[in-house]
Amino acid sequence: MWKWESTKADAVFVIVHGAGEHHQRYAWLIEQLNTNGCHVVTGDLPGQGKTRGKRGHISSFTQYMDTITGWYEEAASYRLPVFLLGHSMGGLAVIRTMMEKKLDVHGVILSSPCLGLVNPPSKSKDVAARVLHRVTPTLRAKSGINSALATRNEQVREAYVKDEMRVSKVSIRWYQELVKAMKIANRSTEAFPDVPLLVLQAGDDHIVDKFAVERWFNQVQLSDKSYKEWDQLYHEVFNEPERDEVFRLTKSFIELRK
Repeated sequence: MWKWESTKADAVFVIVHGAGEHHQRYAWLIEQLNTNGCHVVTGDLPGQGKTRGKRGHISSFTQYMDTITGWYEEAASYRLPVFLLGHSMGGLAVIRTMMEKKLDVHGVILSSPCLGLVNPPSKSKDVAARVLHRVTPTLRAKSGINSALATRNEQVREAYVKDEMRVSKVSIRWYQELVKAMKIANRSTEAFPDVPLLVLQAGDDHIVDKFAVERWFNQVQLSDKSYKEWDQLYHEVFNEPERDEVFRLTKSFIELRK
């Protein structure tokens, strides 16, 4: 767990990264939040970044939820309004955490949350994975994450390819846990608590199924929710050339709900 403190904080942000990456890829966003009066608490999810254990593997999605809860508890210790921000798989993990833990937050922001995949494995591979994950759960295969499909930002693409901490292979158990988490999130929308929600969805997302995200958003019954689809932006909206515009909307959401 890491913390970045603002000299004029009146809120705290917990950032949850996506699959195959780590918290250091959010340096620009952390700087923006600090400059705008928010402490930031974040870290690397199990099996990612600098964490111990087998890379690209989890035994249960609960490991992600427990980790996020720990980060939230640290954020709550500041006695300031707390916001959760999850990107892609991290967005799915935030959804599942809120469903199970009902954390006391002032708002949730989801960036291209993983509620469906644009290119899921073939049916035959999926069937094989369902069998193999019980026999050899740590067996790994390529994740299929392509930096060229994640963002149009050339600098970010190049940095990701050279990043020694990126995870390019995931275990069969990891994939099965991801699929199970998506199914629960989509069929149990009533379990998501009534907290302010902002969804920032890439309009040209080649990784996450944007239509699945929109369906989920329309199904959650909340008194305060907003959905913004950014035309032509790729999956990582906070890394895109238009990220200043994306952050301005995020900032407005925060300011109105502190």
